[in-house]
Amino acid sequence: MASGIGVTGFILLIIVALLLFGPSKLPELGRAFGRTLREFKMGAREIVDDIERDESKGRLEAGRPENQDSADKKRLPE
Repeated sequence: MASGIGVTGFILLIIVALLLFGPSKLPELGRAFGRTLREFKMGAREIVDDIERDESKGRLEAGRPENQDSADKKRLPE
């Protein structure tokens, strides 16, 4: 069982789009769809970057002692 549209399905989609929107609207719809995909990719990339940043921050904090402040205050007598 093949997953995907194939050549025949792609041609059928183009014909349906031409019938629904007409040849003058298709370039405008294509540009709008491209902008939407670009914005979606940028948003998804930002979310992934935020998650990775939070995970790396969590790993750094996990290596520190729980009471770092109190450890800094405890010093040897001079």
